[in-house]
Amino acid sequence: MIEGDPNMTVTPQSWENASPGEFRSAVRAGNWAVPTAGVCMGYAQANLAILPAKQALDFLVFANRNPKPCPIIEVLDTGCPEPVYSAPGADIRTDLPKYRVYRRGQLEEERSDIVDLWQDDFVSFLIGCSFSFEKALLDAGVPVRHIELGLNVPMYTTSIQCRPAGIFHGPMVVSMRPIPGGAVARAVEVTAAMHAVHGAPVHIGSPEAIGISDISRPDFGDSVPIGKGEIPVFWACGVTPQAAALAAKPDMMITHAPGHMFITDVRDHELLDFMSGLGGPLK
Repeated sequence: MIEGDPNMTVTPQSWENASPGEFRSAVRAGNWAVPTAGVCMGYAQANLAILPAKQALDFLVFANRNPKPCPIIEVLDTGCPEPVYSAPGADIRTDLPKYRVYRRGQLEEERSDIVDLWQDDFVSFLIGCSFSFEKALLDAGVPVRHIELGLNVPMYTTSIQCRPAGIFHGPMVVSMRPIPGGAVARAVEVTAAMHAVHGAPVHIGSPEAIGISDISRPDFGDSVPIGKGEIPVFWACGVTPQAAALAAKPDMMITHAPGHMFITDVRDHELLDFMSGLGGPLK
């Protein structure tokens, strides 16, 4: 049974310590439509990519060749909308705050559910998200600016090219967090231990070196200020499949809207064991 009142008003602050079931219930009821940074702290969040089965193998190979931006948490059975291992009882069609629908490489719409678009041949991929390491950063005394300001994390399309697979290719997308110079080493150390959710940064400082011409204008998410003595630190991002969708132009690909993640029942500290296949579905 999903706990909580699905009709209650939700804010990031009031849902920091909520259970994933409570939060997904609120999302399903239409009471949450903003980014999920800072909610259900301690539980792994996930990016989403849904494709017809005929293109799913290419995407699986693409993800395996690019584990930094695309660490796979779970692949759902063909036509099944329930993440039976990472969130039993959840529904991938309704339990994300906002979805994006791409057709032939064009972003056609954003919507709050995809029930009427569902096809029996769809294969869904849940991919690790950097929101999942933010509690560890905060616990280590490393500030997280977008959480402080109640904003979405800034994300940028870079000049770093992913390894292609089948129809899928394209640039890596990164997320950025301004880190005080004295805390950068700690941020690297903390996140390096969490490669199930992108791991250590892929770049530190000098955004121009990875093709970012204007740090104040992210391609996805919100701009955040970089203070004196702070260094922009960049992590691989699970929005990368959306850049691949634009490049590969599959007939249809459904994803999360950037920053609007799926909340799993897997604890952050248990994610590596979970992704190694240790144990069955969560109870």
